[in-house]
Amino acid sequence: MGRHARPVLASLGPVALDRAGAEPLHRQLYRALSQMVVDGRLRPGERLPPTRALSAEWGLSRNTVVTAYDTLLAEGYVTGRIGAGTFVATALPDRPPEGTARRGDARRGVGLSRRGMALADAPPVLRDPLARPFSLGTPDLGAFPFALWGQLLGRCWRVGGRGLAADPDPLGHPPLREAIAGYLRAVRAVRCEPEQVVIVSGAQQGLALVAQLLLDPGDAAWVETPGWPGNRAALLGAGARLVPVPVDAEGLDVAEGVRRGDDARLALVTPSHQFPLGVTMSLGRRLQLLDWAAARDAWIVEDDYDSEFRYAGPPLAALQGLDGAGRVVYVGSFGKVMFLALRLGYVVVPPDLVDPVRAARRHFDGGTSVVPQAALHRFLADGHFASHLRAMRALYAGKRAAILDALGRDFAGVGRTEAGEAGMHVLLRLPDSVPDRALSARAARIGLTVPPLSGYGVSGGVPGHGVDGAGGNGLVLGFAAHTVEALERAVGELARLTEARPPS
Repeated sequence: MGRHARPVLASLGPVALDRAGAEPLHRQLYRALSQMVVDGRLRPGERLPPTRALSAEWGLSRNTVVTAYDTLLAEGYVTGRIGAGTFVATALPDRPPEGTARRGDARRGVGLSRRGMALADAPPVLRDPLARPFSLGTPDLGAFPFALWGQLLGRCWRVGGRGLAADPDPLGHPPLREAIAGYLRAVRAVRCEPEQVVIVSGAQQGLALVAQLLLDPGDAAWVETPGWPGNRAALLGAGARLVPVPVDAEGLDVAEGVRRGDDARLALVTPSHQFPLGVTMSLGRRLQLLDWAAARDAWIVEDDYDSEFRYAGPPLAALQGLDGAGRVVYVGSFGKVMFLALRLGYVVVPPDLVDPVRAARRHFDGGTSVVPQAALHRFLADGHFASHLRAMRALYAGKRAAILDALGRDFAGVGRTEAGEAGMHVLLRLPDSVPDRALSARAARIGLTVPPLSGYGVSGGVPGHGVDGAGGNGLVLGFAAHTVEALERAVGELARLTEARPPS
């Protein structure tokens, strides 16, 4: 049978054990009894039932009850008296003080710092774990060579296990940093040496690390609007005052940023493929931004989140490659090329920041897990990464063409698509008569994940940090994780919701 409840003590009421569950019964019994102690239902000094009596009452083996009691004893919840039994520890408080909440009661916001409350209230970075059409930022996992990756992990551990188990360099596995530096110099025109590369647990951690180092609470920071909410959250965690700067066809409007917040200490931008609009920052704007940073002694953080997937023309040079004053911090990740759960990214810092970053990593977390780094080094050095990237670029190009064809057909006269020349998503502009938030909600009810463009403005939930429009009315459609057939079917379903195409 499944869940079964009987009273442990007459005064305590029933306690449920899931006899069909995966968790051992002794752990379930331990958790139930320890929670009674924490909640005050078992009082200090109160005697627990004898193990034989409890096992008979609950239909459990005596070993199960003894093991649960031994765990309670080891963790200080109870004490044992030879010949007398098992008692709740008297060192625990008899009851919570007057006017205070009991342990375990939910308390939202109490005791949080201002930064903590800003983070708690920031717009959530939502990912669809089911990877339904048109979920964003999710690669095609069916195309990744997981068997090869497993072999590389095993080989690295077998060959270098003792060395990898030593205290790691907080900046990351040196061979991987060297491989990344070579790749970025060749493909993205990033100017860097291996010593400037810092391995982090995903780009989000890299952004948070940089923000903590470069910003004091209250410092102004430019953010793109519309823009990715995770980037804003990284700055909020450092106590930044967000200054929303609009994006147009040339990228971040630097002149408007100066007008709104010339005192900013940092600008966080996505120049190669702006999210969510998909535009590329023009050369003129790039030079203007660099001149502003050099003149104001400010920093630029370049989030190069999906530049690997460019479908027309040669790869674009990174903004960092134009920087002659050492004001640009470059952030990238392997999650979108390989798989999100890899949680490996990198930050390229100017030479003057290397030692401060090293010290910060020692204090914050000591560095990123080394064995996956070693496997990733082999994946890069043996040519597997380049081969996989070529295959994924071709695969995604086909999916991109398919979704654009389907949108052009099913939304003719109703919507307008914008795709840029790179990335893993496209933008569907909608007329005001089809509000994007309402359409997104209707799409969710039929199993489609369709974020509304209007939800990516700074006005979308960051109180006190600027109010700005989101860049228009539309939908942001990811295509990388889905088959061509699924994309075409989903576009048709979405079109029927807008009455752009009558039901067949």
